[in-house]
Amino acid sequence: MITPENLRPFLETALQNTDCKGLGEKYEGKVRDVYMQPLRKRRILIATDRQSAFDINWCTVPLKGQVLTQISAWWFRQIEDIMPTQVLDLPDPNVMVVKDLAMLPVEVVVRGYLTGSSKTSAWMNYNAGVRDFCGVSLPNGMVKNQPFDGAIITPTTKGEDDELISPDGIVERGLATREQWNDMAEKALAVFARGQKLAAERGLILVDTKYEMGLDEHGTITIADEVHTPDSSRYWLAESYEERFAAGQEPESLDKEFFRLWLREQGFEYGGHQPDITDDVRVMLASKYIDLYERVTGEAFVLPNDTETAARIEKNLESYRL
Repeated sequence: MITPENLRPFLETALQNTDCKGLGEKYEGKVRDVYMQPLRKRRILIATDRQSAFDINWCTVPLKGQVLTQISAWWFRQIEDIMPTQVLDLPDPNVMVVKDLAMLPVEVVVRGYLTGSSKTSAWMNYNAGVRDFCGVSLPNGMVKNQPFDGAIITPTTKGEDDELISPDGIVERGLATREQWNDMAEKALAVFARGQKLAAERGLILVDTKYEMGLDEHGTITIADEVHTPDSSRYWLAESYEERFAAGQEPESLDKEFFRLWLREQGFEYGGHQPDITDDVRVMLASKYIDLYERVTGEAFVLPNDTETAARIEKNLESYRL
């Protein structure tokens, strides 16, 4: 069992960013550093340990990048019979080499429960009186953390500030054709159903998630970015959900929603107070990420032999330099 003390040596060398020479033009996302190699029809995704929430980059969480890459790789293997995936190679615990897709500027958000604390979440909008949510008609009388009758899709645009949008809006704005959207939605629901089934077998509830998709060189819709990670998805412990829901308590969470709720408890407000993130909080988050990896995959998380993540990545990517 990995204890908090096992994780503390990685605090000082948590991966904030990368600067890998010879890998191509670099694009920096919220968590991943992406190196573009269009002539070789591939991209190199390096998952850093950056921790974001509410569109703010707060700190680093030791070993988070390794967890995200490995849990996503596990999920890609579980869904490759449903739709094509981006994966080409996994040369390092933090690295995924993927197809160079033409990304569609839409995030496909699939929700099984009325919950969330961000401005685009179902609960925050529902609680504010919204009943037509991204083209989905929601009934009156629902309460926070209640399941929907079936999974719903509530897409957003992709950019600096994600914007809620309906399927009709996606087509009208030319973000995807109607045929493309229908294919994306059908595949997203199937992947989410697979995710919920496998999570349930591990005593977890896959509450909601987001998917990103792109077109390969043949125009085929392909799933990209990450799948069912604790950054892109919300997980609750199944064994305590019903009791806590009946009592009006928050479910036990194994994802970064814990961090969002913690920030709220510390008085965080958009444009206002931002609490300091202590090493204890960083270690707590690392423990949660690792716990979720082990619960979902049924495999033990393996700590690196040393803390020099950046040097290891450089070495393992030597053959990918241009």
